[in-house]
Amino acid sequence: MSRSVPGGASEDAEHTAYARVRAGQVNAVQAALEDHMGRLDWSRDQIEGYRTERLRALLAHARERSPFHARRLRGLDPSSASVADLASLPMMTKRGAQDEWDAVVTVRDLDRERAERILSEQQWFSYTSGDEQIFSSGGSSGVRGVYVWDWQFYVSAACLAWRVQAREERRASSVRSPARLAVLAAGVPPHASTPLFDVPTAPGMETVVIPVGAPFDEVVAAVAAARPTHLVGYATVIGRLARAAAAGDLKISPVRVSTNSEPLLIEDRQAIRDAWSVPVHNLWGSTEIGVQAVGCGYGEGLHVCEDEVVLERVDDSGAPVAADAPAARTLATGLANRTFPFIRYDLGDQVTLLPDRCACGSAFARVADIGGRRDDDFRYGTTIVPASTFRYVLGADPRISEYQVRQTVDGAEILAVGDPDVAALTPAVAAALRRQGVADPQVRIAVVDHLQRHQASGKLQRFIALR
Repeated sequence: MSRSVPGGASEDAEHTAYARVRAGQVNAVQAALEDHMGRLDWSRDQIEGYRTERLRALLAHARERSPFHARRLRGLDPSSASVADLASLPMMTKRGAQDEWDAVVTVRDLDRERAERILSEQQWFSYTSGDEQIFSSGGSSGVRGVYVWDWQFYVSAACLAWRVQAREERRASSVRSPARLAVLAAGVPPHASTPLFDVPTAPGMETVVIPVGAPFDEVVAAVAAARPTHLVGYATVIGRLARAAAAGDLKISPVRVSTNSEPLLIEDRQAIRDAWSVPVHNLWGSTEIGVQAVGCGYGEGLHVCEDEVVLERVDDSGAPVAADAPAARTLATGLANRTFPFIRYDLGDQVTLLPDRCACGSAFARVADIGGRRDDDFRYGTTIVPASTFRYVLGADPRISEYQVRQTVDGAEILAVGDPDVAALTPAVAAALRRQGVADPQVRIAVVDHLQRHQASGKLQRFIALR
């Protein structure tokens, strides 16, 4: 049972209408989880064979139903296409997808104008007459996105998000009852995080959604009141909750933690381990593709959801690079999204493949935890400063619970939550910038009570580069 707090009468009615349809969709997720959990034991041959058939089906559907993709796929035969053949196609960008929205979407009675109208009129999450859901991103990358999820795409994304944890729940000798899931997400439309993660993974599990945009003391109080056995939410929020627990300000005992939507930094992962000593399932996903990779809780990194997504590590021109070579960008083809197909889509994330098989025994490929987007890098003239330059200084300070870095012309302005020694921290950050080649960097640090999260998505943009 999921709990939420509606507003007035009209919103209450919309909650009720949405809940009726959603109940059926969550049941579909629970049924499909059986198949998805079985896939986790597949061999490489099974993974690659299934992926090829899914890819061919997607390409045929996209060429037939989408004018945008019909142009791109003109020289490719979907019936015999392979993953390697994708390299012959041009990259797809967020700007291009949004500019050509009406040519990309495959639903005949849905266009950008109608999608925008649905977003503006809905008071709560809702479904179209065809059971699609419309979501929007906050545009932190500079481009606002509008997306369509049909019934099956949602079921696929939810299964990918939860199948590893659901299998672990089945294997557990004893699961605390009643199981309670606290979902720390946007909590309100139009962001997809709430519908995706508000899914029970154990029989009889109760769920409660806690909006992360509320003041942090209210978030802490809501989590304490929920007494969750399971936590899922934005990495920065759960990291800060772990620090609050370590300080004695939050008394909960989760048995499993799942992080998503933001890079899980080393310092946040360590804070979670220190506070609760529980398995951490990190998730890498996007509204466009759904769920791209999930951590198993046993070995390093994330297992790529190769049955539902094709990832390509490429150079600046879009040509594939060797597994052990650095890549300029990562392209994704989502095999489950047939309503708004993303084929060779530039995710904006940097991905490193991990060699060897994971300790869990899975044959699914692994990537290292996603450290951040290329857009997080700061550029000072010809000098590129990676976000890790700031993370290694700020993230290692135990007196900082959260921070945000805004690039300036000659350095950076930093907002820090906590009680840092600003006099010592400022020259430390400046020294790190100088080591990266920034001459005479100017660093200003302000201690604040809280950081402003994006109003719609609830995400924290930790690094804000000059455009």
